[in-house]
Amino acid sequence: MSDGRMYVLRVFLVEDSPTIRQNLAAALEELAPVQIVGWAEEAGSAVAELQRQPPPCDLAIVDISLRSGSGLDVLRALQQANSSLHRVVLTNYAVTRLRDDCLALGAERVFDKSTDVEALAAYCDMLAARFG
Repeated sequence: MSDGRMYVLRVFLVEDSPTIRQNLAAALEELAPVQIVGWAEEAGSAVAELQRQPPPCDLAIVDISLRSGSGLDVLRALQQANSSLHRVVLTNYAVTRLRDDCLALGAERVFDKSTDVEALAAYCDMLAARFG
Protein backbone atom coordinates (compact mmCIF):
# COMPACT_ATOMS: atom_id res chain seq x y z
CA MET A 1 0.00 0.00 0.00
CA SER A 2 1.35 3.40 -0.84
CA ASP A 3 0.31 5.10 2.41
CA GLY A 4 2.79 3.02 4.45
CA ARG A 5 0.20 0.88 6.24
CA MET A 6 0.71 -2.85 6.12
CA TYR A 7 -1.95 -5.09 4.63
CA VAL A 8 -4.12 -6.67 7.33
CA LEU A 9 -4.38 -10.40 6.72
CA ARG A 10 -7.93 -11.75 6.99
CA VAL A 11 -7.78 -15.01 8.97
CA PHE A 12 -10.39 -17.72 9.49
CA LEU A 13 -9.85 -20.10 12.43
CA VAL A 14 -10.93 -23.74 12.31
CA GLU A 15 -10.68 -24.60 16.01
CA ASP A 16 -13.21 -26.23 18.33
CA SER A 17 -11.90 -24.93 21.66
CA PRO A 18 -13.34 -21.50 22.53
CA THR A 19 -10.45 -20.84 24.92
CA ILE A 20 -7.78 -21.66 22.35
CA ARG A 21 -9.67 -19.68 19.70
CA GLN A 22 -9.84 -16.58 21.91
CA ASN A 23 -6.22 -16.83 23.07
CA LEU A 24 -4.93 -17.48 19.55
CA ALA A 25 -6.93 -14.59 18.10
CA ALA A 26 -5.62 -12.22 20.76
CA ALA A 27 -2.01 -13.37 20.31
CA LEU A 28 -2.07 -13.18 16.51
CA GLU A 29 -3.77 -9.79 16.43
CA GLU A 30 -1.12 -8.48 18.85
CA LEU A 31 1.89 -10.03 17.09
CA ALA A 32 0.99 -9.67 13.39
CA PRO A 33 -1.17 -7.58 11.05
CA VAL A 34 -4.09 -10.00 11.39
CA GLN A 35 -7.85 -9.66 11.68
CA ILE A 36 -9.86 -12.74 12.64
CA VAL A 37 -12.86 -12.67 10.31
CA GLY A 38 -14.57 -15.91 11.30
CA TRP A 39 -14.31 -19.35 12.80
CA ALA A 40 -15.75 -22.84 12.70
CA GLU A 41 -15.74 -25.73 15.16
CA GLU A 42 -16.63 -28.51 12.71
CA ALA A 43 -15.19 -29.65 9.41
CA GLY A 44 -18.47 -29.33 7.50
CA SER A 45 -19.17 -25.74 8.51
CA ALA A 46 -15.52 -24.81 7.93
CA VAL A 47 -15.61 -26.18 4.38
CA ALA A 48 -18.92 -24.41 3.65
CA GLU A 49 -17.48 -21.08 4.81
CA LEU A 50 -14.06 -21.46 3.19
CA GLN A 51 -15.49 -22.41 -0.21
CA ARG A 52 -17.71 -19.32 -0.43
CA GLN A 53 -17.02 -16.96 -3.31
CA PRO A 54 -15.35 -14.62 -2.89
CA PRO A 55 -13.35 -16.36 -0.16
CA PRO A 56 -14.05 -14.92 3.30
CA CYS A 57 -10.36 -14.75 4.19
CA ASP A 58 -6.76 -14.78 2.99
CA LEU A 59 -5.60 -17.55 5.34
CA ALA A 60 -7.27 -20.49 7.08
CA ILE A 61 -5.62 -21.76 10.26
CA VAL A 62 -6.86 -25.33 10.71
CA ASP A 63 -6.71 -27.58 13.78
CA ILE A 64 -6.76 -31.33 13.23
CA SER A 65 -9.07 -32.35 16.10
CA LEU A 66 -12.50 -30.77 15.63
CA ARG A 67 -15.92 -31.18 17.23
CA SER A 68 -17.07 -33.06 14.12
CA GLY A 69 -14.82 -34.30 11.33
CA SER A 70 -11.18 -33.33 11.26
CA GLY A 71 -8.86 -30.72 9.88
CA LEU A 72 -7.71 -33.31 7.35
CA ASP A 73 -11.28 -33.32 5.98
CA VAL A 74 -11.10 -29.53 5.60
CA LEU A 75 -7.73 -29.68 3.84
CA ARG A 76 -8.92 -32.50 1.55
CA ALA A 77 -12.08 -30.59 0.55
CA LEU A 78 -10.10 -27.43 -0.23
CA GLN A 79 -7.58 -29.42 -2.25
CA GLN A 80 -10.32 -31.20 -4.23
CA ALA A 81 -11.95 -27.83 -4.96
CA ASN A 82 -8.59 -26.50 -6.24
CA SER A 83 -8.88 -23.68 -3.73
CA SER A 84 -6.15 -21.07 -3.91
CA LEU A 85 -6.81 -20.14 -0.29
CA HIS A 86 -3.69 -20.08 1.87
CA ARG A 87 -3.91 -22.63 4.65
CA VAL A 88 -1.79 -23.81 7.54
CA VAL A 89 -2.32 -26.30 10.34
CA LEU A 90 -1.98 -25.51 14.04
CA THR A 91 -2.21 -28.66 16.14
CA ASN A 92 -1.09 -30.38 19.32
CA TYR A 93 -0.18 -33.42 17.21
CA ALA A 94 2.54 -32.12 14.90
CA VAL A 95 4.21 -35.52 14.50
CA THR A 96 6.07 -36.29 11.27
CA ARG A 97 3.39 -38.54 9.75
CA LEU A 98 0.60 -36.02 10.37
CA ARG A 99 2.80 -33.16 9.16
CA ASP A 100 3.46 -35.06 5.91
CA ASP A 101 -0.27 -35.80 5.45
CA CYS A 102 -1.18 -32.13 5.97
CA LEU A 103 1.44 -30.90 3.51
CA ALA A 104 0.29 -33.49 0.95
CA LEU A 105 -3.26 -32.12 1.32
CA GLY A 106 -2.18 -28.56 0.55
CA ALA A 107 -1.23 -27.07 3.91
CA GLU A 108 1.63 -24.63 3.43
CA ARG A 109 3.01 -25.17 6.94
CA VAL A 110 2.26 -27.16 10.08
CA PHE A 111 2.70 -25.46 13.46
CA ASP A 112 2.65 -26.96 16.96
CA LYS A 113 0.20 -25.20 19.32
CA SER A 114 2.50 -25.51 22.31
CA THR A 115 5.70 -24.19 20.73
CA ASP A 116 5.03 -22.43 17.41
CA VAL A 117 2.58 -19.56 18.01
CA GLU A 118 5.34 -16.97 17.45
CA ALA A 119 6.42 -18.82 14.29
CA LEU A 120 2.79 -18.77 13.11
CA ALA A 121 2.64 -15.01 13.77
CA ALA A 122 5.87 -14.54 11.79
CA TYR A 123 4.32 -16.55 8.93
CA CYS A 124 1.22 -14.31 9.04
CA ASP A 125 3.48 -11.24 8.97
CA MET A 126 5.33 -12.59 5.92
CA LEU A 127 2.09 -13.45 4.13
CA ALA A 128 0.62 -10.01 4.85
CA ALA A 129 3.75 -8.42 3.38
CA ARG A 130 3.25 -10.47 0.20
CA PHE A 131 -0.35 -9.23 -0.08
CA GLY A 132 0.67 -5.63 0.64
